[in-house]
Amino acid sequence: MATLEEQRLALQAALDEQKTRAERNRLGQFATPTALAVDILSYADELLLKDAPVQFLDPAIGTGAFYAALLSVLPAQRISEAVGFEIDSHYRQPASELWKDSGLTIKLADFTRELPSGQFNLVICNPPYVRHHHLSDVDKARLQERTYHASGMRLSGLAGLYCHFLGLAHAWMADNAIGGWLIPSEFMDVNYGKEVKQYLLNRVTLLHIHRFDPNDVQFADALVSSAVVWFRNAPPPHHHVVRFSYGGTLTRPRLVDEIPSRNLAHAAKWTHFPGAKVSAEATVATLSDFFQIKRGLVTGNNGYFILDQAAIAAHRLPMEVFRPVLPSPRYLETNEVRADEHGLPVLNRQLFLLDTALPEEEIKDYSRALYEYLQFGISQKVHEGFLCRHRNPWYLQETRPPAPLVCTYLGRGDTGSSRPFRFILNHSVATVTNVYLAMYPLPVLTRAMAKDKSLLRRIWEVLNQLPAEHLLGEGRVYGGGLHKLEPRELARARRFLIRELALRVDDRPFALTGRAGGGRLAGIPDQAEAGGQVSRVAEGDVGVVLDEAVGPGQADQSRQQ
Repeated sequence: MATLEEQRLALQAALDEQKTRAERNRLGQFATPTALAVDILSYADELLLKDAPVQFLDPAIGTGAFYAALLSVLPAQRISEAVGFEIDSHYRQPASELWKDSGLTIKLADFTRELPSGQFNLVICNPPYVRHHHLSDVDKARLQERTYHASGMRLSGLAGLYCHFLGLAHAWMADNAIGGWLIPSEFMDVNYGKEVKQYLLNRVTLLHIHRFDPNDVQFADALVSSAVVWFRNAPPPHHHVVRFSYGGTLTRPRLVDEIPSRNLAHAAKWTHFPGAKVSAEATVATLSDFFQIKRGLVTGNNGYFILDQAAIAAHRLPMEVFRPVLPSPRYLETNEVRADEHGLPVLNRQLFLLDTALPEEEIKDYSRALYEYLQFGISQKVHEGFLCRHRNPWYLQETRPPAPLVCTYLGRGDTGSSRPFRFILNHSVATVTNVYLAMYPLPVLTRAMAKDKSLLRRIWEVLNQLPAEHLLGEGRVYGGGLHKLEPRELARARRFLIRELALRVDDRPFALTGRAGGGRLAGIPDQAEAGGQVSRVAEGDVGVVLDEAVGPGQADQSRQQ
């Protein structure tokens, strides 16, 4: 069988070579490495009933990596049926020829459109990693309806195709069948993953989730960290405990823990396991008690809308229709942005964002040069981009006032002494794009800052001294150790992460004592002291009201400028 596997690997390499990386990314085609496939099927063998016939299904079989691993783990006579689906004839036809005498049936079909035919007791799959942006509205509606009828999951429009594969496969599983899914670990943290987690906790018996170290990307050409999810198609027993493991391999992990399923039901992020303890909701103050946190604005086309002074002068554009904007973090060498007498950032290269609400007809009279620049944008189809075509006028930007503190949006957890996320003290009137998170003080903090002019600087200094692992624990992680902080994730950073910071609010001292796992915000009663109710610092404060105006896919527009 080793010789056949060598043939399969050579075939896989040759077929991949005939496609561009962009083409394979669009279809979510990332072949499973042999060693990983064997590891997964070896583990599956431990979960199956001994000596029971195996009915094997792979809904996204490719060239058959999992089937090859199955044959290397189990004797052929134990495999009573083996079926795989492949939507791409580029892979299906050569793979069918390779496996024609092996007992494997490969169907050239879209699994998401197939009606269940047969009951399988072993479903193993590395489903296509196609993000929701590449799914049409019609396909999303069809997938949502079919997934709900198959599994009970009501997936949002933000769910990737892999979530639908997982849900649709439920209808193909026999009672007590084993499911093993190699999927992105992001479902464990993101909002659209809540339905998947509810399915795993309530519809089936979740057995084990192994999460790979994000610095060890399983697929060389996919920037995504992976997990293997194991479950049995049976209702979960009372007081069920789920195995979580991390790092190393599936069969030889670095960390292992057993987590009661009732704890998982209350955990917002499952990537905290193994090793994390579940906190009761709303028992401690967070950054959201002091700041309203918003992602930076999405321009729709940074290259067109963001210009430096030389480009503005070259096009003879009026400065009145521009506002200053900070450069992306890789071009911002300082963590403190000072301002000149006009409020402009004191930087070697100042950037400005085109932003006006004037109608085009008025612009024609106001500035012929600006009108011609807009016509140039139209000729380049800038106005047809998703964001621009949903704005009126198409060049009007989102509302994002200057923020006194901003935080970088992306960072790496393996940067040695450097910190994965930077907090920037912004003295200027410059706004920020979505490579940053803007932090606007709530009224409770604004009042304290008015009384103590040094307070904002002290907060900034403390935030930049936070141990990296505290912020990394709030964000989500991608392949290669790349971490991302969304506004709500930064807002959840708890008060015990902040050291030696004193706040005075309404003439009452509030101290963020910083004793990890202990201490509390002075002036805020403990849960026990409050009879189980916890006061929130800014409860009732409205804070800064900002217009979101977010459309589907906005957060994933280019974050470089």
